[in-house]
Amino acid sequence: MAKWTAKHEAPEPLEGPVVGTVVGGTVIWFVIFLAQAAFYGWFADRDLIWWYWTPLAGTGLGLIGIWYVRGRDAALKRHAAEQAAGTSPPAA
Repeated sequence: MAKWTAKHEAPEPLEGPVVGTVVGGTVIWFVIFLAQAAFYGWFADRDLIWWYWTPLAGTGLGLIGIWYVRGRDAALKRHAAEQAAGTSPPAA
């Protein structure tokens, strides 16, 4: 069996407003959680209470995601500033 080799290079990863995207998604999860509060009894009657709590879990994971992408964004900006200044980051 021959080894597979790529015929072309992989494209560069897309960069965009990552922080805004994650914040927006987190806000949407929280709004869904609040909107479902009016239907809590309906979910409980049908043994679907997990539907009510799932958006809250999405909100919590989104908060972790916001913390992560803000740190990543700050590190990328810090690295770009160091490169522009001609200094290299200290070796780890």
